[in-house]
Amino acid sequence: MIKRTITSLVMFAVGFPLLLIGGIPYFLFIGFLIISASKEYLEMMKAVDVLSSRVIVLSSVLLVILTRSFAPQWADTVFTLSILVLMAYHLYQYELGREKSALDFSVSVSNVVYLGWVGSYLITLRNLPNGGWWLMVVLMCVWLNDTGAYMIGSAYGKHKMSPRLSPKKSWEGFYAGVFSSMLVGGYLAFAFTKWGPLQLEIWQGALLGLAIGVLTPLGDLGVSMIKRMAGFKDSGGLIPGHGGAFDRIDSWIWGGVLGFMIISGFLL
Repeated sequence: MIKRTITSLVMFAVGFPLLLIGGIPYFLFIGFLIISASKEYLEMMKAVDVLSSRVIVLSSVLLVILTRSFAPQWADTVFTLSILVLMAYHLYQYELGREKSALDFSVSVSNVVYLGWVGSYLITLRNLPNGGWWLMVVLMCVWLNDTGAYMIGSAYGKHKMSPRLSPKKSWEGFYAGVFSSMLVGGYLAFAFTKWGPLQLEIWQGALLGLAIGVLTPLGDLGVSMIKRMAGFKDSGGLIPGHGGAFDRIDSWIWGGVLGFMIISGFLL
């Protein structure tokens, strides 16, 4: 717990200024985490004999987040061509004798789609008007959701939420996380409207926190599914006390896309 807390504080000290600065420094920070998570995904799947081209997959993920961030008019083209290149590669591998090429192709595509396309919403959200403020609301909701669920679940959790995917998660922790997310969402709506540039009612912030609190745990469970299939305890060892990059950004990915859709669709 001490190592986990220290690591969280260090990541906050590094990540928070980059969140405020935005632009290339923020892109490099998020891009590094996404590429690291993509690499970890490749390694986990390799452990169960699902093989991808590291060069093609990592290059595709990088190009997708680059275009989504700096040249959105090219993003669809780059994303589509990446899928076609992967298909061509795995067809070639099948011709060479690789019997699992269809499965390999599916996992390669899921890596580019989930971590490249969906993960890049963390950057798309930051690029909204007042994006730094919106991103702070979303990520604080995600972090407080995780913290509330962990603290209450560890102390009082009795009813298992997902025994097969994540035996330590409880419904008590889940509800505590949702409440924490709603609370911080409502408070930040008040604070950032009063002392910042946002125009957000307290109930709107609380509803945003509710959506994030209810749905982002699915990102955590999704990574747990991949790790259990591959026989891994952690996705990697990049972040002391937290495991790998995929372990760290699992809920961020869901928070980024949900936050962008709710904010751009209903709150702007």
